[in-house]
Amino acid sequence: QVQLVESGGGSVQAGGSLKLSCAASGRLFSSCEMGWYRQDLEKKRERESVAYIWRDDTTDYAPSVKGRFTISHAGGRTNLYLEMNSLKTEDAGVYYCFARCFYPDSGDYWGQGTQVNVSS
Repeated sequence: QVQLVESGGGSVQAGGSLKLSCAASGRLFSSCEMGWYRQDLEKKRERESVAYIWRDDTTDYAPSVKGRFTISHAGGRTNLYLEMNSLKTEDAGVYYCFARCFYPDSGDYWGQGTQVNVSS
């Protein structure tokens, strides 16, 4: 069974830092592109991509987080991280780990999410 399990969320003051982790298991992840998505706490908007790492290790960031957030992976992409610095109140939300895999079989996978609260 494929699982993505996020951790590291919590409450922090604006200007602070958090590091999110995603533990992936149940299949080969080395062929996957992976990312972090955020949904606002009221769930009034669609999940939006915050940071994405492609199969060639190039990365993309939402303009609002560029320069403050860093996505990385380890262990054949069985661990995905999001280091978040200089947090702003608008960064608050539920953060989801995502994987889109291609080999040996294709599939899209989501974690259950971890909540980040940022107070002013």
